[in-house]
Amino acid sequence: MRVLIAEDDERLAKMLRLHLERAGYQVDVAHDGVTAIERCQTFRYDLLVLDWMMPHKSGIEVATELRGERFEGGILMLTARDTEIDLVHGLDSGADDYLVKPFQANELLARLRALSRRQKKAFISIVSYQELELDITTQTISYAHHPLDLTRREFEFLSLLLRRPEQVMGRELIIEVVWGIGADITDNALDALVRLVRKKLDAAGAPSLIKTVRGFGYRLGDPHA
Repeated sequence: MRVLIAEDDERLAKMLRLHLERAGYQVDVAHDGVTAIERCQTFRYDLLVLDWMMPHKSGIEVATELRGERFEGGILMLTARDTEIDLVHGLDSGADDYLVKPFQANELLARLRALSRRQKKAFISIVSYQELELDITTQTISYAHHPLDLTRREFEFLSLLLRRPEQVMGRELIIEVVWGIGADITDNALDALVRLVRKKLDAAGAPSLIKTVRGFGYRLGDPHA
């Protein structure tokens, strides 16, 4: 399962990441509220471990905004606040559970396991735009119900656009998602990948859905706009 840790204390975030990775989770980290929201808008996370007090946006603001955008993952709020009012405030913002600092790693892992069991039936498994469809469960993309034969990188690129249709995805973000963080990839390599995906969409009879936003990146858009 994929987990995002949103925690501004870098030492604590590093410790949490270590424990979760040892437990078999795939883990990403954000150190402020704005970055946490951007990552959840870009990637599909099963669980979010969210600190209450963070720079730029608090955990309460992050949870409220993500739930407003129909974020379906489980949210575990971490905080030093332990009054009943704080507990109610955290849960009302969209958190599913609440863990007061300091805590033991075993308790954190147990709460995440419980959240994951409750969340299994909640995820949206199909994402679609026009007649282009991403099946999250089978990790396939089809057009007009006909599966596209995509390489792993082609799939990662097209699924990124499908998850946020009509929104521009920057080149740096696309490279990070498709090739990995810190990958030394040129713009020419990205453009070549996009050309290959466009050819496969053309061969499937799809209209020109991938739009180039010069100087920035790409987006999925209405071919008639």
